[in-house]
Amino acid sequence: MKINVIIIDKKGKDQLYAPLIEHYKKIAKPFAKVEVIELFDKEIAKAHDISVSAAQQAYAKAMDKYLSGGFNVALDPSSKEVDSFDFANLLKDRGMVNFYIGGAYGFGGDFLSKCDKAVSFGKITLSHKLVKVVLLEQIFRGLSINNNHPYHK
Repeated sequence: MKINVIIIDKKGKDQLYAPLIEHYKKIAKPFAKVEVIELFDKEIAKAHDISVSAAQQAYAKAMDKYLSGGFNVALDPSSKEVDSFDFANLLKDRGMVNFYIGGAYGFGGDFLSKCDKAVSFGKITLSHKLVKVVLLEQIFRGLSINNNHPYHK
């Protein structure tokens, strides 16, 4: 199984969360190959200065090329909240799953409609870097549930 986490985020030397991200990628290896893809370019930076709509369009343009394969899941705070078992079902019996984390302005309806599913981790606002860690933990938890691994207990 292949899992991609595609996020609008500046590539940087994140010394606080990087060890956790690597930890979850490593412990998930028996069940899936997990890759984190960070996207940020001049178009996205420029769009942030124009409008929310422009930013959302720039996010969608950057992420569109990843929509062609696998089961596509957007993280969207206004979508249905899921628990760990619901989340595990998103991973069950799939060859490839792509998770999308938008930028500061979230996703527009056009991008969300291209995804197979949109889910929420709740109504609180978290930094993108922290959401990435939470998502990776839930990916490992979901894989653990689906494979009867004791981590979930």
